[in-house]
Amino acid sequence: MMLKAATDGPLNIGEMVMEHAADAYGFGFKPFWYMYWPSDLWVVQLGGMSINLTPTKHVVFMIITSLLVFWTMKAAGNQLIRQRAAGKAPGGFAGAIEAMVLFIRNDVVVANIGHGGAKFAPFIITLFFFILYGNLLGLVPFGASPTGNLAVTATLAIMVFLVVEIAGFRTLGFKGYMGTIFPKFPGMSGPGAVALSIGMAPIELLGKLVKPFALAVRLFGNMTAGKFVILALFGI
Repeated sequence: MMLKAATDGPLNIGEMVMEHAADAYGFGFKPFWYMYWPSDLWVVQLGGMSINLTPTKHVVFMIITSLLVFWTMKAAGNQLIRQRAAGKAPGGFAGAIEAMVLFIRNDVVVANIGHGGAKFAPFIITLFFFILYGNLLGLVPFGASPTGNLAVTATLAIMVFLVVEIAGFRTLGFKGYMGTIFPKFPGMSGPGAVALSIGMAPIELLGKLVKPFALAVRLFGNMTAGKFVILALFGI
């Protein structure tokens, strides 16, 4: 007996894998059920252009991810306030979240950034929980991982790139920031040092761009490949 998909016809394993891993105007899990919505549900006319703002599956789960991050911080914060008001030590859900936040702030952010790193902790902690929930939602039945979308991970990379470069420019000043592009080489001076510094500038600029975007592609690849492997095994 052949398995039947939610639509008529025999089950196509490749189609099932792609429909679960790729973005779409709908969500579900074939062959059990799949819900679609119109792809032109929300179209805005701007001048002579039509902009389609209809949310896709990954957009829906990205919104759910953002709400989960907000709820986690809000619920943990309120519980900590109540526990401290009662003279109790942090415990339960609030204690677990506080331990994670303190670990990321002290042992990851401050330990790597150094002086003044604590002010970047809220941003990095938000990224951590957003990526964590985005990854975990892909394990929920009929769910999807927004971090399995290259547009999402690339946007996170752009945000990190701007924060790092703008903060570096403000901290180092113009002369100090240019020193990260045109490096100095101890023990070298004269025209040779200038030529080598200018020659290294394109590599330094490329390095600033490659680091965040390499991590964006890596996260996207890990999440997408994980779905392909698991669904292919189920299909077999």
